[in-house]
Amino acid sequence: MRKYIFIVGGVMSGVGKGVAAASIGKILQSRGFEVTAIKIDPYVNVDAGTMNPTEHGEVFVLNDGMECDQDMGNYERFLDKDLSGANYMTTGSIYQTVINRERNLEYGGRCVEVVPHIPLEVINKIDKAATKNKSQIVIVEIGGTVGEYQNILFLEAIRMLKTRKSQDVLSCLVSYLPLQEGGELKTKPTQYAARTLNSAGIQPDIIIARAKVPLDKKRKEKIAFFCNVLDEAVISAPNIESIYEVPINFEKDNLSEFILKKLNLKSKGRDLRRWQRLIKNVRLSKKPVKIGIVGKYFNTGEFVLADSYISVIEAVKQAAYFFKRKPIISWLNAEVYEKMPSRLSELNEYDGIIVPGGFGGRGTEGKIAAIRYCRENKIPFLGLCYGMQLATIEFARSVGKLKKAHTTEINPKTSYPVIDILQEQKKNLSEKNYGGTMRLGAYPAIIKKGTIAYHAYKQHLISERHRHRYEVNPQYIEKLEKKGLVFSGFSPDRKLMEILELSRETHPFFLATQFHPEFKSRPLNPHPLFKEFIKTAIQFKISNHK
Repeated sequence: MRKYIFIVGGVMSGVGKGVAAASIGKILQSRGFEVTAIKIDPYVNVDAGTMNPTEHGEVFVLNDGMECDQDMGNYERFLDKDLSGANYMTTGSIYQTVINRERNLEYGGRCVEVVPHIPLEVINKIDKAATKNKSQIVIVEIGGTVGEYQNILFLEAIRMLKTRKSQDVLSCLVSYLPLQEGGELKTKPTQYAARTLNSAGIQPDIIIARAKVPLDKKRKEKIAFFCNVLDEAVISAPNIESIYEVPINFEKDNLSEFILKKLNLKSKGRDLRRWQRLIKNVRLSKKPVKIGIVGKYFNTGEFVLADSYISVIEAVKQAAYFFKRKPIISWLNAEVYEKMPSRLSELNEYDGIIVPGGFGGRGTEGKIAAIRYCRENKIPFLGLCYGMQLATIEFARSVGKLKKAHTTEINPKTSYPVIDILQEQKKNLSEKNYGGTMRLGAYPAIIKKGTIAYHAYKQHLISERHRHRYEVNPQYIEKLEKKGLVFSGFSPDRKLMEILELSRETHPFFLATQFHPEFKSRPLNPHPLFKEFIKTAIQFKISNHK
């Protein structure tokens, strides 16, 4: 019998529902169950591809090309498994499916209404995802909070499913407890959140109490009494240094045991040994490795900035913990380097520099200047997607003597379009069929032996995830190679360049990828390229006596 756990938020968003959902999945997985996780976003956008990262956070890409919410990345990282587009839905995608079904006469002439047909389609999609993933337990996170108008239909789906399968459905409320001056955690906002959920016909079975500090016994009892849950159903979730400690913290309150009891499931043992070793590495990592990320998403504060690059950040952390190093990550504003080139010398303070993906022209010349500084001063450098395109431009300008080399994304009239959209995609672009011009999802690549990339991967054929339109222009590949640029990864037909690098003889680590390796990095299995980058950064730090 399939079991369902719904994760909803109270009081405020952005307090860790995604990590809570992923962590619940992890601890149930450790008990021997097949688990999958689904994210529901209350947006009319059909997918997350058109959402601004400074407002919504990173757009995460799955193997099948689905552009989705960053929480899908948390699910994959914690569960250590690849998910598909079936595990992500939005208000827009649900309405689109229902309307398409109505147009195809699939409702047999019935009047199609918002209720019950939209909630029923939500349930239908949840079951399809669970079936596709062959899962015994499906965890469903609903974005936002219970009090938001946009979530009414998703809450109705929970109520309907709970009515039909009362023994198979659990509702978990993740609610924030403000810390008042004097050190008292206030429970009243959580009480109101629980009552708001009650007004939708749903009684929470579990309350995860997010706060700056651990929940004391008195607060637990108060929440349990006023929210009508058992004392053991109130789980303390204080702020911690690493999100990977959350599953261990949940088990301190015996959360998996409580869930299994409520869902009438028998345990198949418990095995969190590898995860516990990870946490041990996190805690023992004291020696720092300093990594600078040169980006442009700075206009709305550090919180959203971190969300914009969350997979890159986690990939750096995972690789650093693998080598028992404490990652110190700094944000470096590319626009500053455009206005004040003298500031580039601050890159010497870091053990490694990353230029991540992005779209648009803002900060481009600052990123190119940073890449050149890393190349000339032999600072370990890793470019991701747009970072590879800019590294190609920098090399073409500085080494290839093509002074006006550029990407046609920024300068359509450039004399040397070393980065360009492929000919077969230009028709789609001219017709504003932008989706048709994107290379999305997993694609294979061949790795050239004797290169840094091959040393990292230790295999000839790989598969990595993409999200971009522009490519290295085939007309310039031979010219750049003759000047010393090494294309160490390429598509099986050798038309698309996937990885560029400089040889170890000329630079300790100068490598960039057209794909996004950060999307496939996991805490228990850090990505090979990030591991090689961090390993070199540590050696660079030692050799320079930093």
